[in-house]
Amino acid sequence: MKVLPFLRHYPLTLLCVATVCVLSLYPVPETPLSHVIGIDKVAHILMYGGLSLLLWWEYLRAHPASPCWRTIPWTMLLPIAMSGLLELLQEYATDCRSGDWYDFVANTLGVLTAAGVAALVRAWFGRSARTPKSRT
Repeated sequence: MKVLPFLRHYPLTLLCVATVCVLSLYPVPETPLSHVIGIDKVAHILMYGGLSLLLWWEYLRAHPASPCWRTIPWTMLLPIAMSGLLELLQEYATDCRSGDWYDFVANTLGVLTAAGVAALVRAWFGRSARTPKSRT
Protein backbone atom coordinates (compact mmCIF):
# COMPACT_ATOMS: atom_id res chain seq x y z
CA MET A 1 0.00 0.00 0.00
CA LYS A 2 1.35 3.39 -0.94
CA VAL A 3 1.50 5.80 1.98
CA LEU A 4 0.88 9.10 0.19
CA PRO A 5 -2.51 8.14 -1.37
CA PHE A 6 -3.56 6.72 2.00
CA LEU A 7 -2.68 10.00 3.73
CA ARG A 8 -4.47 11.97 1.02
CA HIS A 9 -7.67 9.89 1.21
CA TYR A 10 -7.91 9.56 5.02
CA PRO A 11 -6.46 12.70 6.65
CA LEU A 12 -9.34 13.31 9.08
CA THR A 13 -9.57 9.65 10.04
CA LEU A 14 -5.84 9.53 10.81
CA LEU A 15 -6.14 12.68 12.90
CA CYS A 16 -9.08 11.14 14.76
CA VAL A 17 -7.17 7.87 15.33
CA ALA A 18 -4.24 9.82 16.79
CA THR A 19 -6.61 11.79 19.02
CA VAL A 20 -8.36 8.64 20.29
CA CYS A 21 -4.98 7.03 21.01
CA VAL A 22 -3.77 10.05 22.99
CA LEU A 23 -7.05 10.31 24.91
CA SER A 24 -6.95 6.58 25.66
CA LEU A 25 -3.41 6.47 27.02
CA TYR A 26 -3.16 9.67 29.07
CA PRO A 27 -4.60 10.13 32.56
CA VAL A 28 -8.27 11.07 32.73
CA PRO A 29 -8.70 14.57 34.16
CA GLU A 30 -11.27 15.14 36.89
CA THR A 31 -14.28 17.03 35.52
CA PRO A 32 -17.73 17.91 36.92
CA LEU A 33 -19.17 15.09 34.76
CA SER A 34 -16.76 12.49 36.17
CA HIS A 35 -19.29 11.53 38.84
CA VAL A 36 -22.15 10.89 36.39
CA ILE A 37 -22.79 7.16 36.24
CA GLY A 38 -22.13 5.75 32.77
CA ILE A 39 -20.63 8.94 31.30
CA ASP A 40 -17.41 7.03 30.58
CA LYS A 41 -19.27 4.50 28.43
CA VAL A 42 -21.15 7.26 26.59
CA ALA A 43 -17.79 8.90 25.84
CA HIS A 44 -16.48 5.59 24.46
CA ILE A 45 -19.55 5.09 22.24
CA LEU A 46 -19.26 8.64 20.91
CA MET A 47 -15.51 8.44 20.32
CA TYR A 48 -15.61 5.19 18.38
CA GLY A 49 -18.90 6.02 16.67
CA GLY A 50 -17.43 9.31 15.48
CA LEU A 51 -14.19 7.65 14.39
CA SER A 52 -16.10 4.98 12.48
CA LEU A 53 -18.46 7.46 10.81
CA LEU A 54 -15.49 9.51 9.70
CA LEU A 55 -13.80 6.38 8.37
CA TRP A 56 -16.97 5.34 6.51
CA TRP A 57 -17.30 8.80 4.99
CA GLU A 58 -13.69 9.01 3.83
CA TYR A 59 -13.69 5.42 2.55
CA LEU A 60 -16.89 5.82 0.55
CA ARG A 61 -15.71 9.19 -0.78
CA ALA A 62 -12.44 7.62 -1.95
CA HIS A 63 -14.10 4.42 -3.27
CA PRO A 64 -17.66 5.34 -4.37
CA ALA A 65 -18.16 2.24 -6.54
CA SER A 66 -16.84 -0.18 -3.93
CA PRO A 67 -19.28 -2.96 -2.95
CA CYS A 68 -20.58 -2.71 0.60
CA TRP A 69 -18.91 -5.96 1.74
CA ARG A 70 -15.47 -4.48 0.94
CA THR A 71 -16.01 -1.66 3.43
CA ILE A 72 -16.47 -3.95 6.44
CA PRO A 73 -12.79 -4.76 7.16
CA TRP A 74 -11.78 -1.12 6.95
CA THR A 75 -14.70 0.49 8.68
CA MET A 76 -15.66 -2.03 11.33
CA LEU A 77 -12.97 -4.56 12.09
CA LEU A 78 -10.05 -2.11 12.22
CA PRO A 79 -11.64 0.27 14.78
CA ILE A 80 -12.73 -2.70 16.92
CA ALA A 81 -9.21 -4.18 16.75
CA MET A 82 -7.75 -0.76 17.62
CA SER A 83 -10.12 -0.57 20.57
CA GLY A 84 -9.00 -3.94 21.89
CA LEU A 85 -5.34 -3.06 21.44
CA LEU A 86 -5.78 0.22 23.31
CA GLU A 87 -7.59 -1.50 26.17
CA LEU A 88 -4.70 -3.97 26.45
CA LEU A 89 -2.17 -1.12 26.34
CA GLN A 90 -4.11 0.68 29.08
CA GLU A 91 -3.95 -2.42 31.25
CA TYR A 92 -0.37 -3.52 30.65
CA ALA A 93 1.59 -0.48 29.43
CA THR A 94 0.36 2.43 31.58
CA ASP A 95 0.27 3.19 35.27
CA CYS A 96 -2.51 5.75 34.97
CA ARG A 97 -5.18 3.75 33.10
CA SER A 98 -6.71 0.28 33.34
CA GLY A 99 -8.22 -1.83 30.59
CA ASP A 100 -11.91 -2.57 30.88
CA TRP A 101 -14.00 -5.12 28.96
CA TYR A 102 -17.04 -2.84 29.31
CA ASP A 103 -15.10 -0.05 27.59
CA PHE A 104 -14.35 -2.50 24.76
CA VAL A 105 -18.06 -3.36 24.53
CA ALA A 106 -18.98 0.36 24.47
CA ASN A 107 -16.37 0.99 21.76
CA THR A 108 -17.76 -1.88 19.70
CA LEU A 109 -21.29 -0.54 20.18
CA GLY A 110 -20.13 2.82 18.84
CA VAL A 111 -18.60 1.13 15.77
CA LEU A 112 -21.75 -0.93 15.13
CA THR A 113 -23.99 2.12 15.54
CA ALA A 114 -21.86 4.03 13.03
CA ALA A 115 -22.09 1.09 10.62
CA GLY A 116 -25.88 1.16 10.87
CA VAL A 117 -26.00 4.91 10.27
CA ALA A 118 -23.58 4.60 7.34
CA ALA A 119 -25.64 1.78 5.81
CA LEU A 120 -28.82 3.87 6.07
CA VAL A 121 -27.13 6.92 4.54
CA ARG A 122 -25.60 4.85 1.75
CA ALA A 123 -28.98 3.22 1.01
CA TRP A 124 -30.70 6.62 1.02
CA PHE A 125 -28.19 8.22 -1.34
CA GLY A 126 -28.05 5.10 -3.49
CA ARG A 127 -31.83 5.14 -3.84
CA SER A 128 -31.98 8.86 -4.55
CA ALA A 129 -29.24 8.49 -7.19
CA ARG A 130 -31.23 5.71 -8.96
CA THR A 131 -34.57 7.51 -8.77
CA PRO A 132 -35.17 9.65 -11.89
CA LYS A 133 -35.94 13.27 -11.19
CA SER A 134 -39.42 14.33 -12.32
CA ARG A 135 -39.78 17.53 -14.28
CA THR A 136 -42.68 19.76 -13.40
